[in-house]
Amino acid sequence: MPDGYSASSRMRADQLADYLELVQRARQQWEGRIDVRLGLECDFFAGTEPWVERQLASADFHYVLGSVHPQVAEFRQRYFDGDARSYQRTYFEQLAAAAETGLFDCLAHPDLVKNETVEVWQPATIMDDICRSLDRIAATGIAMELNTSGVNKSIAEMNPFPAMLVEMRQRGIPVVVGADAHDPDRVADGFDSALALLESCGYTHLSFFLERTRREIPLPEAQRSLSADRDTVFARPASA
Repeated sequence: MPDGYSASSRMRADQLADYLELVQRARQQWEGRIDVRLGLECDFFAGTEPWVERQLASADFHYVLGSVHPQVAEFRQRYFDGDARSYQRTYFEQLAAAAETGLFDCLAHPDLVKNETVEVWQPATIMDDICRSLDRIAATGIAMELNTSGVNKSIAEMNPFPAMLVEMRQRGIPVVVGADAHDPDRVADGFDSALALLESCGYTHLSFFLERTRREIPLPEAQRSLSADRDTVFARPASA
């Protein structure tokens, strides 16, 4: 993150080299057993695009998420005027702006603002605003994330909510499933439910990225892959 941009539990700019080294060590330890890939989640904050572009050029990333975090103090200071519904509209406008930068492969947890404005979250009242943002997002070709960690937040449902997923599908927006784990025990948490939700919303394929190029697999194949992974027991890696 740029100097002066504060957000708890996020990697500082001066920690990027350590992160790259950590991923490289893991790749070497697990070679031939697990495909370790390099990814990054970047906050979108208007005006920081040149800085983010330089950061993304500093390494060969497989996958880059773009995120709008309405809970971050700097975002609230710039955009919150005391009107929670206006804040929701601003969030979705900024989500579209993030897509239009062309910097990211996928937009993370794309209705996160609902957990910051729980008291007035009635998506039907701003659905026109959401759909206008989705029109802009679809025009960029970017993917969007179905984030399973939403079930553990104030509004206990995945991000985004089902009606928004339907609107995404109708616009041909690809979907990547993520757990936003923050803990090794939550890796791939809720993926079975996520695949079932996608199917109920009309999706037939799931996306993922290699070398920042989107690939697709049919949902049944993704489900079989999850089942196979549960049945696989990996040996411990050799010591570094």
